[in-house]
Amino acid sequence: MAAVLPRPHRFDVYVACGGLLGGLVLMALGLALRPADEPLVLLPGAWAVLPPLVVMSGCELLRRSAPRTALLTGTAALALDTVTQGSVATVLMFTDLVYAAVLYGPPASARRIPRITGLLTVAGTVVPYAVWRVPEALLIGVVIGAVAFGPAATGLIVRDHRDAAIAARLHAEQTTLLAEMDRREAVVAERARMARELHDMVANHLSAIAIHSTAALSIDDPRTSHEALGVIRENSVDGLAEMRRLIGILRDGGGDREPAAAPTLDGLDALVDGARANGLDVTLDIDIDIDIGTGTGTGTGTGRIPAPVELAAYRIVQESLTNALKHARPGPVTVALALTRHDGPRVLDVEISSPCGREDGPRAPGSGAGLVGMRERATLLGGTFTSGPHGGRWTVRASLPLAEAEPGHGKDPEGDRP
Repeated sequence: MAAVLPRPHRFDVYVACGGLLGGLVLMALGLALRPADEPLVLLPGAWAVLPPLVVMSGCELLRRSAPRTALLTGTAALALDTVTQGSVATVLMFTDLVYAAVLYGPPASARRIPRITGLLTVAGTVVPYAVWRVPEALLIGVVIGAVAFGPAATGLIVRDHRDAAIAARLHAEQTTLLAEMDRREAVVAERARMARELHDMVANHLSAIAIHSTAALSIDDPRTSHEALGVIRENSVDGLAEMRRLIGILRDGGGDREPAAAPTLDGLDALVDGARANGLDVTLDIDIDIDIGTGTGTGTGTGRIPAPVELAAYRIVQESLTNALKHARPGPVTVALALTRHDGPRVLDVEISSPCGREDGPRAPGSGAGLVGMRERATLLGGTFTSGPHGGRWTVRASLPLAEAEPGHGKDPEGDRP
């Protein structure tokens, strides 16, 4: 099969046509580089200049699509033009071929052509002067430098700037892409955080409302119905207050911080009292050792616990009590919190245990989002979370490391104390 030549670029067609027409005009005017009687001219006459001119014009068509082929062919055409009277158009088109070979050719050509033309320039300067010992011989090196090395160096400079611009554009595109990915991840993380907050704030109250309303409808006892309606009203008011607080956070655009007035471990007593009012038999056991100035104490103080850890512990207890209200058998529910230290930083251990399973009585449907939310809260703090049946009881355990520094904490002279 015959080889198919690449289609020339439109600009290359303009360059080739312009060079050919310019050379023809010079021929018509009788303008040449050398007189006919010069010893170097082996083919005198105006028409002898035409073949190198036509070949060089054809090479211009390949200056972008096949730059190395165009340069090699153009070099042969220039050598033929040297033994004629010569044309300025042919020489100018050859300089453009050298420039295009460096600019559009492969990286190897871009490195080699300037070196080769530089060596030719040096050789064309030193050798003729060493042979003839006349200052005019230095002009040969000047001509070679102007025809070959100058365009090659210019092409290399332009190529470096072009490559730098391409690299900068790619870097900008990558930066934009990474920024968009970060924005999407931030949106997803914020939506997950607000979903956890919404679920934990409202699910407890709505579950109590559903259970007590079912009891009020199923038991034909005015006193029981009145008590159930009281519990329903109390949970409705509390749930509405939580919803208003969350809506206020969303409107204020406070997504970069935890909700204002976030619950702490000091509110566990009120949370447990609410669970007892909803019918759970809850026992709260808090054993937290904290450093207080010159000694240690045991109590419910939380001054050494970071706010995110307090919020996570509170929400885990709240959701566990909600699940116990919806799914557990009648029986004691225990909530235990302890601040301990193992080999690493202090850890807040949270454990909630309730009777496993429920056979009768009203219950609220569950979606499993509560367990997912509790696990996410523990994972975000670098802690662990487990849940499942154990010895006939459903147990939820979470270990939340205290990521923030504890000022004033250090080693006891008599040994390590938590």
